[in-house]
Amino acid sequence: MGVPLFQVDAFTHEPFAGNPAAVCLLEQPAPGDWMQSVAAEMNLSETAFVHRQHDGRYGLRWFTPTVEVDLCGHATLATAHVLFSTGRTDAAVIEFDTRSGVLRATRRGELIELDFPTQHVAPAEPEPALLAALGVAPAAAHAGDGRWLLELADEAAVRAVTPDFAGLVPYGIVCITSRADDAAHDFVSRVFGPAHGIDEDPVTGSTHCVLSAYWAERLGRTELIGYQASRRGGVVHVRLAGDRTLLAGHAVTVLEGELIPPP
Repeated sequence: MGVPLFQVDAFTHEPFAGNPAAVCLLEQPAPGDWMQSVAAEMNLSETAFVHRQHDGRYGLRWFTPTVEVDLCGHATLATAHVLFSTGRTDAAVIEFDTRSGVLRATRRGELIELDFPTQHVAPAEPEPALLAALGVAPAAAHAGDGRWLLELADEAAVRAVTPDFAGLVPYGIVCITSRADDAAHDFVSRVFGPAHGIDEDPVTGSTHCVLSAYWAERLGRTELIGYQASRRGGVVHVRLAGDRTLLAGHAVTVLEGELIPPP
């Protein structure tokens, strides 16, 4: 039998927006090289591989077209959406075993809420080559755990950036952000990851685990709404709860089929 395969647009309630992820439903763990090949074939920012464990949890791994990653928000949201929407679980809460520990997905009305670890960055002095690759003069710069977070003056500055992606490769994940101009959102962001095979990620759940703490401190609130201003765009609801960040969003299935199983 083939492996059930879905393509889901995450952090959007409309198809062809948000961040697309592939979700492969496995009967048992698959070889890592096969999963990496599938992710390269799908050529999406993330492909998720999930299987039911004997303890009732789900084993979950995420791959970009080039590497396995430790944490991915939108592919986790897509996976939870598939499990909920296809009736493969009737539980209100799904627990995933991952390289970032146990993660939980909970149905909250029309939204799915993810319980992720909060991630922090510290003030840092960016290298001139990083600023040259972005073409920006940031109001503030922070770094940590293989990522940079640069705050720009306003939303227009964030939207106007046209990076030199090759120049960003040495800097891991690079996020630019600012306060939002409109009342519907609290902050905006864009995320670049050419080091991981993704020039610009449409919507990045894991980076909102950094943005949650960053903007909560500056805005004095723990519940915020972020808009990722990529070409596709997407909305992420965040709630900071100490060392955990709760991310919530919608998801839409746009494709369903079968994949040839691993040898």
